[in-house]
Parts: sequence; structure tokens; C-alpha cells
Amino acid sequence: MAIFRSTLLLLLILFCLTTYELQVYAAEGQQVGEGAVKIDCGGRCIDRCSKSSRRNLCLRACNTCCYRCNCVPPGTAGNHNFCPCYASLTTRNGRLKCP
Repeated sequence: MAIFRSTLLLLLILFCLTTYELQVYAAEGQQVGEGAVKIDCGGRCIDRCSKSSRRNLCLRACNTCCYRCNCVPPGTAGNHNFCPCYASLTTRNGRLKCP
């Protein structure tokens, strides 16, 4: 019974920390100006493309997507579920445009 309680408490703490981190990430780099909330696309895209083998191409595509969607998913790859607009942009060939 004690193991169950400690496991439940640990999961609750982990959930709270994850929720907090997501809120911090969403608020990070945002600036309020004339009623619109804009994120720092340059900084977010530098982080996103840091491990890319074709960094300039990645940065150009990421910045384009960021300006259109006002969102960049966390991490260096994947995580498109955090930014549905970012994941919906495709090239003429139907491939994902955003890195």
C-alpha cells in the first residue's frame, strides 16, 4: 500500500512539473504589442535547427513557418502536435514544409 501511494505521489509531481514546463515554454520569448502576442521566431528556429545538417535551409523554412503560424514546436525534430498550423504547411509535392 505504501508503494502505491509513493508511486501515485511521484506521478502527480511528474505531471505537475510537465505541465509547468509546457506553460513556461509557451510563455517564453513572447512579446505583447498592440494586442497581438508574437514569439521570437529567430531564437526558436536557431534552437530548432541546431542539429540540422543543412542549417541555412532549415532556418529559412522554420522562419517562414514561424511567421505564418506564430509557433515553433519544442525540440530539434518532431513534436508537431504542439503546433498544428506548423504541421499542416506542405510543399507542392505534399511533403512537410516545416522542419
